[in-house]
Amino acid sequence: MATVQFTGSSCIGERRMATVAMSQYEGLRPSAFRVSTSLGPCGAGLPRVSFRRLVVRSATVVAPKYTSVKPLGDRVLVKIKSSEEKTVGGILLPSTAQTKPQGGEVVAVGSGKTIGQNKVELSVQAGAQVVYSKYAGTDIELNGASHIILKEEDVVGVLETDDIKDLKPLNDRVLIKVAQAEEKTAGGLLLTEASKEKPSIGTIVAVGPGALDEEGSRKALTVKPGSTVLYSRYAGSEFKGADSSDYITLRENDVMAILS
Repeated sequence: MATVQFTGSSCIGERRMATVAMSQYEGLRPSAFRVSTSLGPCGAGLPRVSFRRLVVRSATVVAPKYTSVKPLGDRVLVKIKSSEEKTVGGILLPSTAQTKPQGGEVVAVGSGKTIGQNKVELSVQAGAQVVYSKYAGTDIELNGASHIILKEEDVVGVLETDDIKDLKPLNDRVLIKVAQAEEKTAGGLLLTEASKEKPSIGTIVAVGPGALDEEGSRKALTVKPGSTVLYSRYAGSEFKGADSSDYITLRENDVMAILS
């Protein structure tokens, strides 16, 4: 959240600064902006104003005269799936509460990449429904629709259904169903939701075909579906399954140990 704070010794000047600052932001849609005054005794009468979250997403707009985009190399062009506008119960969501989509349909792919002296085609093809890393790629507006262009490495997997448990990971990624957080401490005390530690243990649901080696061949992963593993706490992309279970996708080298 962005915060603007005013300090000073002149009551008149302080009030004027705060008034100007607040007038500049009161016209905004719900935002993550807060105006706060720390003016001592003479600032006691000034209001504290808070605004809800402001979502700003910048996309490169492709002029209407260009009707198609051909990615180069190992890049893919994905038409982004629309944000959910309602909850499962039918409640309309404001734009600030809508989750940024992480999936869509591949509409064009590059020619592939060269590894050593071998030309390797991309693993995804046009028409595939894919999931990609949240902060990857470049947003573009093409033919009035939202798209993203990104490297194939940033495509997490292929998902032909609406349930993340059916994801087919790409390259060296694995899909893990996260273990539920402990409800009690070792001494038997019940934990509140806020005090439950985020688990970094789960069961592997699916694995990718492996990363490409220096000769362009796939190297199979050492972890297998069904294994219970310990993984790096801050790695991967998190998803919520249709059954409200938590899932995470991450690279094999973020799996630290197999538990048995």
